[in-house]
Amino acid sequence: MSHPHPELGPPPALPEGGLRIVALGGLGEIGRNMAVFEYDGRLLIVDCGVLFPEPDQPGVDLILPDFEYIRDRLDDVEAIVLTHAHEDHIGAVPYLLRERRDIRLIGSKLTLALIEAKLSEHRIQPNKLEVVEGERHVFGPFDCEFLAVNHSIPDALAVAIRTPAGIVLHTGDFRMDQLPSDGRLTDLGGFARLGSEGVDLLMSDSTNAEVPGFVTSEREIAPVIDEVIRTSEQRVIVASFASHVHRIQQVMDAAARHRRKVALVGRSMIRNMGVARDLGYLKVPPDLIVDSRDIEEWPPQDVVLICTGSQGEPMAALSRMANRDHPIRIAEGDTVLLASSLVPGNEAAVNKVINGLTRWGARVVHKGNAKVHVSGHAAAGELLYVLNLTRPSNFMPVHGEWRHLRAHAKLAALTGVPDDHIVIAEDGVVVDLVDGRAKIVGAVHAGYVYVDGTSVGEITDTSLKDRRILGDEGFISVVVVVDSNTGKLTAGPEIHARGSGIDPAQFDEFIPQIQRALEEKAADGVVDMQEIRRVVRRTVGRWVSDTYRRRPMIIPVVLEV
Repeated sequence: MSHPHPELGPPPALPEGGLRIVALGGLGEIGRNMAVFEYDGRLLIVDCGVLFPEPDQPGVDLILPDFEYIRDRLDDVEAIVLTHAHEDHIGAVPYLLRERRDIRLIGSKLTLALIEAKLSEHRIQPNKLEVVEGERHVFGPFDCEFLAVNHSIPDALAVAIRTPAGIVLHTGDFRMDQLPSDGRLTDLGGFARLGSEGVDLLMSDSTNAEVPGFVTSEREIAPVIDEVIRTSEQRVIVASFASHVHRIQQVMDAAARHRRKVALVGRSMIRNMGVARDLGYLKVPPDLIVDSRDIEEWPPQDVVLICTGSQGEPMAALSRMANRDHPIRIAEGDTVLLASSLVPGNEAAVNKVINGLTRWGARVVHKGNAKVHVSGHAAAGELLYVLNLTRPSNFMPVHGEWRHLRAHAKLAALTGVPDDHIVIAEDGVVVDLVDGRAKIVGAVHAGYVYVDGTSVGEITDTSLKDRRILGDEGFISVVVVVDSNTGKLTAGPEIHARGSGIDPAQFDEFIPQIQRALEEKAADGVVDMQEIRRVVRRTVGRWVSDTYRRRPMIIPVVLEV
């Protein structure tokens, strides 16, 4: 198996007739999916998503792919193919279109409608082309065929990319539910046809590669949701992804059967379900929906609320309810249904929300205690099925953390793909398909770009480190006044501390140590202000570490007279 090496250098020029693939996100992580294909000087992008921050990234709203690799070549981009409308596949599109607004967006009806609604908030009018499964369209040197795949959102697509270098099949996110609620099956016949034609490289969803067997059918969830709503004596609050149309449909159907009104809570939930209803993907019974602002007028036993926050996002509606920071107040006897699976890394945040809800007397139903969600990603049995159908000459697992990629690679080996034709890459690793072989040839920078409020890319890893230190250890500022000619201390030190856990009275005993350190430097003729700041920082830091075993941020302020 080919795999990245930490010392990979810049890639060589792409050989004539070769196809280059560079993932700028989605390899070694869950989210930020983005792959760039290059042939004959032209580029095709598949997906452009975001990654959501973890607790050790304070203040960050979103994490984008780094567009630096293509920034000087945006005019070479033929199109962006969007496989489906989940945020980890479309969330970064507005930020890329800021740099070139007329890049054509290719996707299904629902995918384009949801990204258009998002782009309107950024005041961007997209250049788009709607496609359906079974169609083929040519974008420069890229001949793209679109195939239906079943996922946890309607209208998902796989794409087969044909160039003179060969056929690449990119599955996008998919599963093989044989009884999907919308009746739209993954096009296994199309996969088999491509296999007969010859798939030179298969790039396949790896998220559930460690899960044996086949994913449970979506239809098995409906009776469980119905039972929860039927047996709940007061309000039912359902938390789901704002794009999970199938799940929202099941909740609405159950609410209608039991004569409950439904209120949508959260801007993204209201926006997305409005789009899905207008396009006919969501069937809403008459008079079912009421405004969430009027919900208190209805008896609790007649109400179902559908909101965001199933992943414990701190600013989402459910988290704010758990913290009593939302107009809707959790009451004793309410039932909260978490109708989604956990995205890896979100366990602690979700458990915190569950505890908060339980504190106020709610019964919380989740995947751990009831069958209220099925994954949208194919398990190992389904992945093996696709590998055997397509019989790829080369295989590259995508969309998953390292453990998922390696598990998927082992499945490929079991089906007969030679080890030296299996490519395990990570973000930024360059893979060339030349003469029927896929090989790693180098690497480009593909770091994180942080969105913090209105700033994009201004927050660095150093900034985040400072934030973590401030949050964990607090800070100490030390103000001294020195003579700019002699370097001698003329006033201070004055010490202020916040969040450090140190008694301010202790500083009075320590101040003489700072004075002595500065006197010694002045005696040595040191008048450089930067050196004086270093002396203050080292002296204070050593004392705090030795005395309290803490490492707060030390901020020396040196004033000259």
